[in-house]
Amino acid sequence: MKAIVAGTVIAEAEQQDLISIEGNRYFPPAAIRQGSLRPSTTPYTCPWKGAAQYYDVATDDGQAHDAAWCYPHPHRSALDRVGKDFSGYVAFDPRQADIVG
Repeated sequence: MKAIVAGTVIAEAEQQDLISIEGNRYFPPAAIRQGSLRPSTTPYTCPWKGAAQYYDVATDDGQAHDAAWCYPHPHRSALDRVGKDFSGYVAFDPRQADIVG
């Protein structure tokens, strides 16, 4: 599977390595193109997952604002609910990224 933002492949991993949560596919940290994520100051806390870190995504043609996010330290109850540790896994805004595979 690939996450493509503005024509640039930002992440690539086998489908079985992704975690699906609420319709979003989360890529493992090692699958993210080096240097493509820049921390954003946008705050967000999910009631059940915890505090999110948003990222601007650097592409070959510029950057996409808040096009990706992760949960660096999700709530323990979220890990239990999902059934896997998704700490640091990265999801992409479906309005700005195409997930293909």
